[in-house]
Amino acid sequence: MYLATTGRRDTSAAPLAEGAGRRVPGTVLALGAVSLVTDVSSEMVTAVLPLYLVLGLGLSPLQFGFLDGLLNGAASIVRLLGGHFADRGQRHKRIAGIGYALSACSRLGLLLAGGATGGIAAALAADRIGKGIRTAPRDALITLSSHPDALGRSFGVHRAMDTTGALLGPLAAFALLWATAGAYDAVFFVSFCAGLLGVLLLVLYVPGRQHTELPALPAPRAPSPSRRTGKTFEALRDPYFRRVLGAAALLGAATIGDAFVYLLLQRRLGLGAGWFPLLPLGAAATYLLLAVPAGRIADRVGRRLPFLCGHLALLGTYVALLAPSGGPAGPLLLVPVLALLGIFYATTDGVLMALAGPVLPAEGRARGLAVLQTGQAVARMVAAAGFGAAWTAWGPGTALGAATAALLVALVGGWVLLPRVPARVPDPAGPPGTHTPERRTE
Repeated sequence: MYLATTGRRDTSAAPLAEGAGRRVPGTVLALGAVSLVTDVSSEMVTAVLPLYLVLGLGLSPLQFGFLDGLLNGAASIVRLLGGHFADRGQRHKRIAGIGYALSACSRLGLLLAGGATGGIAAALAADRIGKGIRTAPRDALITLSSHPDALGRSFGVHRAMDTTGALLGPLAAFALLWATAGAYDAVFFVSFCAGLLGVLLLVLYVPGRQHTELPALPAPRAPSPSRRTGKTFEALRDPYFRRVLGAAALLGAATIGDAFVYLLLQRRLGLGAGWFPLLPLGAAATYLLLAVPAGRIADRVGRRLPFLCGHLALLGTYVALLAPSGGPAGPLLLVPVLALLGIFYATTDGVLMALAGPVLPAEGRARGLAVLQTGQAVARMVAAAGFGAAWTAWGPGTALGAATAALLVALVGGWVLLPRVPARVPDPAGPPGTHTPERRTE
């Protein structure tokens, strides 16, 4: 299998800090706590949105797909800005904090909207923009605080903590609605308070430029001016990164989105409206259980294969939704669909960042990850709008069949595009941007 040379280099040349590679850095745990609390805040108000917009406000699948894609597209564009400004002066924590604060304040927008569709849309847009701003700086902090050989585990731990918040958020919302006899204002207010708590945790417990948990490697030479002031798309000069980006975008263009999966499942099983908000909990629980093991496996066997296998699980999700669901066995469809969707996220979300992170220079890490996240998100935005249009024109069954065929083709393309040579890691003895190829061990 492939192992990074960083983890096998002579300790006289690159001594590892005590416990390096065997424990999750404190920065990662702190960021995980921030994400956990923030996801509680976010999921309290988003669990019922697909059902509310399609069944409550009467939006067609085409309109819903366009709105969902538009909001995700806005977040994608600001990811580039967040990554760019985070790398300028290495202000990852500050830029991430702005994103978290904007998302928290968007809950006040929901509180003040008073049920107006325009106000709700504006508040949701502010939340997505805040998420877009903070994602790349946050993930860059994770990569800069972790040993390159343990990035899969670090991202797995972070994503598991993040998913814990996704599980607790809907439950907290239902508990509040039950206790307050359906007072949605109470949900929005508590969500705002939880968001502020996340910002406070970031300020108090996440270090800024100090990454003391990195291995004690020799000091690198001063970066060249072109690298120090590199532009946002500097990462595209690296052929390895371009292939990872191409594969992620291609597979993203065949991903219809969670909201459509849940709507299809609700239609197939005839679930009551009261059960719909609980559907994401099944996928989130699977994600929570598998995120850390998937990250550890990716560190051991290489990150390419788990990433592709995750999309194979997504293909299984689509196939399961196409299967006949009538009769007593119909409700059993719920288990494989949600489990496969959770496996998809556990083996792709953090693994993709771990796949690309080591090849990016430290001073351009947030910009590079922002480009990768934006490429994937824009592709998913196009996929959401396209699936919504296909559903409206052909019906859900034919649209899902077309999406399944597209994902199968994308999987073949991803297999070809993703480099078989594992990610290189920056050589600490040379200038930033130079790389030491990983060696193969039997």
